[in-house]
Amino acid sequence: MDLPAMKVACSNCNLRELCMPVGLSPQDLAHIDTLVSTRRKVKRGATLFRSGEAFDALFAIRSGFFKTCLNAEDGRDQVTGFQMAGEIIGLDGIVNDRHSCDAVALEDAEVCVMPFARIAEMAREIAPLQQHLHRVMSREIVREHGVMLLLGSMRAEERLAVFLLNLVQRLHARGFSSSELVLRMTREEIGSYLGMKLETVSRTFSRFADDGILDVRQRQVRILDLAALQRIVNQQAG
Repeated sequence: MDLPAMKVACSNCNLRELCMPVGLSPQDLAHIDTLVSTRRKVKRGATLFRSGEAFDALFAIRSGFFKTCLNAEDGRDQVTGFQMAGEIIGLDGIVNDRHSCDAVALEDAEVCVMPFARIAEMAREIAPLQQHLHRVMSREIVREHGVMLLLGSMRAEERLAVFLLNLVQRLHARGFSSSELVLRMTREEIGSYLGMKLETVSRTFSRFADDGILDVRQRQVRILDLAALQRIVNQQAG
């Protein structure tokens, strides 16, 4: 998987605003450009890092889609999250200097490799970078709390509605449609993440389609009634 080093300029990347601090001075931005030394291509189904491996870098996803998963006691993979372009993965390794999950590419992907020792050194010099790193870590904590709430108190319809709304919102922030999406993950992987059986995931998708909320064609999903999806979620919040 090791590729020859390629020059990568954060300042010229169209995902800069998603994975780098905003409002940097030209001098700070030029300094941060030295942070990313290589890009790495990861083929669909290949692993970017594995649980137990030594942690030495964070990865900014430049293109493609990943899932993170843990190996459960019964031998099955428990999906803990889905990550897309503009997001940073590898934060799980900061605590113990070892990764605590596997990161698997759901489609051909490319990541920017950011050595963590270099990030830590640079964060001491550039305050916005340190603040940004704290925000990214905080967002990960909030996301994990959200998943626990999802698994602990929501019905199947609410879980799937929250998942779809979150996914389309994140994609929309990257310039994609706010109502159409292609699911890069399987129904089984969605079920693993949401704590639902495969049959329940399929049945809930069918119910949403029958109710005129979604148009589902295999992995292509179009949200026909966004307000109805939001109402399903708001019932839980109310």
